[in-house]
Amino acid sequence: MLTLDIANTISAAALAEARKMSLKPISVVVLDHRAATISIQSEDGVCIMRSDIAKAKANAAIQLGMGTRALMNRAEQQAYFVDAVNGLGKGNIIPVPGGVLVKDSNGTIIGAVGISGDTSDNDEIAALAGIAASGLAADAG
Repeated sequence: MLTLDIANTISAAALAEARKMSLKPISVVVLDHRAATISIQSEDGVCIMRSDIAKAKANAAIQLGMGTRALMNRAEQQAYFVDAVNGLGKGNIIPVPGGVLVKDSNGTIIGAVGISGDTSDNDEIAALAGIAASGLAADAG
């Protein structure tokens, strides 16, 4: 189960990684296995839409059961499918890196992390660092 304590550990480590890498200010969103929001944390100076983008990345990962890097690759090959899914998801799916699944030791999906603020690749790196710090497994796609 993905708890608030674990979400805070993930967020703190992701934010620390972002500072270590000198990224632009980021927002970190952690969702549970039902896509319910556990935590949203944004750095000072982050652009206003970043938390919404981060949540849409995490939502895309949890709703489709794949990290958003894999979803981006699918969007490049099947643009109409991903566009249709995004319509079904009421526009709350962003198919670019930065949405990472969180798995327990059995490989069961227990949540997702979404980060936005820098490049998508850097957002993903911060998410992976956050999940690693929690002792859980990450699946970026």
